Amino acid sequence: MRVPTPVRFRRAVTAVVLSTALLAGATACGGGSDQARGEEISAAAATELAVLVAAEPAAAEQDELAAATPSPSTSAERQKFAKTRFVANAGLAAGATYQWIIKPYQAGKFKKGAKGRTFALIKAGLAGAFAYNRLKAASDNAKGDPLLSKAMVPLTAGIESLKGLAGKLRKGQAGDADISSFQDVINGVKSAGQSAGATVTDQVPSLSQLGG
Repeated sequence: MRVPTPVRFRRAVTAVVLSTALLAGATACGGGSDQARGEEISAAAATELAVLVAAEPAAAEQDELAAATPSPSTSAERQKFAKTRFVANAGLAAGATYQWIIKPYQAGKFKKGAKGRTFALIKAGLAGAFAYNRLKAASDNAKGDPLLSKAMVPLTAGIESLKGLAGKLRKGQAGDADISSFQDVINGVKSAGQSAGATVTDQVPSLSQLGG
């Protein structure tokens, strides 16, 4: 039986986080003050990574609930439902992209020698995969509204081009062009939504939002 994409994604994210925790734990085994510092770094990183780990299951759960919801009976209802889902998914993608990719990149967090670079790159990689996943979902949602669907057509290739960037981000291989690709696609999706009456605003996944 084929494992659903959201489930495979969650398993991959969990594996990355667990391996990261093990590496951080190994670093903390030096003893004394070094051990305390290592544990402090590990705890801080684990908290931030937990946000990303929780974000995708939350979004996937929303998809499952939406799928279980009775289908709107009229054309107007179907279009409204499609726009609502589009705005939610695109907003999550935009928020994650800015918070964990664009913002730290502009602050120089991805540069060699930067303090906290390793964890910044791990978070960026996870955010990249999360954003791509949500953008794909938003693209599917857009098909339920003729105007929105038409506006999203030119962005299909751009969204697909983001698929492999998560790995580059995690490995510290992403450059200006890669970051610009994310930013351009997000801006394009926002513009498409605006033109179809589906305004997208950044929704950064947070512990308080996800735990509520």
